[in-house]
Amino acid sequence: MNAAAMNAEEALGAGTSEGAKATLYVIPGSHACRTGILMLEHKRVPFHTVELFTGAHPYLLRLLGFPGNKQPIRTVDGRTHRSLALIDRLGTVPALRYGSARVQTNRAIARFLDRVQPQPPLFPADAERRAAVEEAERWGDEVLQMAARRIALAAAARDTSEMYDHGGSGRLGALLSHNRAIRTVHGHVAARVAFRANADTEPKMLAELPQMLDHVDQLIGAGVLNAAELNAADFMIAPSVALLSYRNDLRDEIAARPAGAMIDRILPLAPTSAAA
Repeated sequence: MNAAAMNAEEALGAGTSEGAKATLYVIPGSHACRTGILMLEHKRVPFHTVELFTGAHPYLLRLLGFPGNKQPIRTVDGRTHRSLALIDRLGTVPALRYGSARVQTNRAIARFLDRVQPQPPLFPADAERRAAVEEAERWGDEVLQMAARRIALAAAARDTSEMYDHGGSGRLGALLSHNRAIRTVHGHVAARVAFRANADTEPKMLAELPQMLDHVDQLIGAGVLNAAELNAADFMIAPSVALLSYRNDLRDEIAARPAGAMIDRILPLAPTSAAA
């Protein structure tokens, strides 16, 4: 680790916990970051998390020695606009440090973890079943994850009262920040600058959502998701469904679906969480 990375890590209070093999850098309440956490827990890899300040996290990752992405990795409505491209090139969370290795993006983390700790696996051994899981994982990463992010942001940016506990608690914890005022600011900035979630784009996103949730239910019915043995696609998709359930107007609909039973299993709602 170079001197700049060491200084950044010390400033973040990221000393290695006893027995920890890995460090996962996250931002509060991120559904993408929860995917990384779930995979590490599934693997029973000793790890600890370091929460980075939302918005500054791409710059902090570079200080911590993560290389970022040569090309943008996410799109909004079929394109990557300038602000999102800059964020992707700087680097995204979750970001995993495992010994000297630094790994970014959940799909890369999943395959890295299966290499360094094969059991329990994140992908089925059977080739046909693995292909189905990998396709579901890809869809969850490239399609559902962005849709969930934008749909949640559209409501939060309009009024946090439209979110479970104003986004302060839930299946993923507090979204974006533990401080309500800061969370509100982050929501507005992310919705407007990074992800183009607003009154103009929201109707189209909501119109497309039932088909996406139907697809999740179909994957569950086919045994690709929420089977006896959980896999990388479960951990990719469940956090996105959980994020959608923060919206008060979507929570009951999701709870009534097979997708609702899946998130109850993988990301149960703590009984002490505040009511909306």
